[in-house]
Amino acid sequence: MIIPGSEYLTKIIHAASQCLLIPVIIGLVILLIYGLMELGNFLGEKRTRRKKKIFQLLETIYDTEAGFPWNGNKIKEVIEKSFLNTRQTKLIEDFLEKSNLSKEAKELIAKDIIDQEETQLRHILNKTDLLAKVGPILGLMGTLIPLGPGLAALGQGDFVGLSEAIIVAFDTTVVGMLIGAVGSFISKIRNTWYNQDLNALEMVLNLIIGGEEHA
Repeated sequence: MIIPGSEYLTKIIHAASQCLLIPVIIGLVILLIYGLMELGNFLGEKRTRRKKKIFQLLETIYDTEAGFPWNGNKIKEVIEKSFLNTRQTKLIEDFLEKSNLSKEAKELIAKDIIDQEETQLRHILNKTDLLAKVGPILGLMGTLIPLGPGLAALGQGDFVGLSEAIIVAFDTTVVGMLIGAVGSFISKIRNTWYNQDLNALEMVLNLIIGGEEHA
């Protein structure tokens, strides 16, 4: 039994869903372009890291001239051999200049540096996480929206309309899955890299604060 007046509600829902098709396709195109840009940035970042030989931080510290407390020259010798990026190296150099502060103050500043860097790296990861989550959602929407008119066209014997709707559905599905796969892959690799960076940064800061005992 059809509830009186419900046909108007279904018409409104149908119109709303069909109006979303163009924005969904535009969104997929934008995300695809953005995903390709992020993939290029990722490959450039990987090439930069490959040039800098991945090192074991503790082994590098042990190979450095013995003797504590660690002075600026020894710390710089360590970070020059590390895979820390330019921003992180600058943070350590700025921290080295705060030699007149107490140990407690240095510990607070070091914690703040780690928190800020973690926030910065999380901001970078959020971009590709967005691709991994939103891409498949828009792909699914682009799949379902044209199927309604396609089935309606089939009921009227319009096979051309049905084929056009299916093509749109398949294309949006493929693009959405591609965007999600690219975003998920980049996020996973970068998450490993950035965890290594944070561990290395924290270890170097601890060396600056407390020398051998603290490390």
